Amino acid sequence: MATSIARLSRRGVTSNLIRRYFAAEAALATKTEVPKPQLTVSPSPDRVKWDYRGQRQIIPLGQWLPKVAVDAYVAPNVVLAGQVTVWDGSSVWNGAVLRGDLNKITVGFCSNVQERCVVHAAWSSPTGLPAETIIDRYVTVGAYSLLRSCTIEPECIIGQHSILMEGSLVETRSILEAGSVVPPGRRIPSGELWGGNPARFIRTLTNEETLEIPKLAVAINHLSGDYFSEFLPYSTVYLEVEKFKKSLGIAV
Repeated sequence: MATSIARLSRRGVTSNLIRRYFAAEAALATKTEVPKPQLTVSPSPDRVKWDYRGQRQIIPLGQWLPKVAVDAYVAPNVVLAGQVTVWDGSSVWNGAVLRGDLNKITVGFCSNVQERCVVHAAWSSPTGLPAETIIDRYVTVGAYSLLRSCTIEPECIIGQHSILMEGSLVETRSILEAGSVVPPGRRIPSGELWGGNPARFIRTLTNEETLEIPKLAVAINHLSGDYFSEFLPYSTVYLEVEKFKKSLGIAV
């Protein structure tokens, strides 16, 4: 009995010594800790205030400035560079890039270039055909397509993920299936359905199918009007706002 009481007393003494040791260490650490100086960074008065709102939509290159019609819809994150012309009623959707740095790019009346498309034009075409990229009226270019120095005549549909190489020609009222690859200089005859890699003839389009091609372009044009209405048009309302601020003594 006596030995058990002695063991318990020894454990109590040891635990008290350990607690006192750690308490002394903590008190010493708080006394010797030096407060760190707070660093304040003051902006320089001659620092340029940059605008980091995002990428530029219109990029002029030298004397070439992209031209966009008043009623054409161009999404905010689209890039138009150089010799690019977007005609009336047409639409260029989110993430598309139209690079007219080497030659002209034209998006015709009521045509649409959908999401993530890349349209480019080379200096010259190896086939001797025009090297500029021409998208005529009532043309629908599917998402993720790549067009380079090609010509698309009126009322055509280019399927998604399609590639049209230099000098290729898609004649009027024809359809290219999704994922098709048109080699350089290849001609897609009028009124036919082509597809594959490389693109091959599949069948002749019916009269009903050819009539649906411009209807699709018009439907997308009406849809782009809903997006277009979300952006404020150019006006002189800001002048009235500035006058109102001045009357209240607010610096403009």
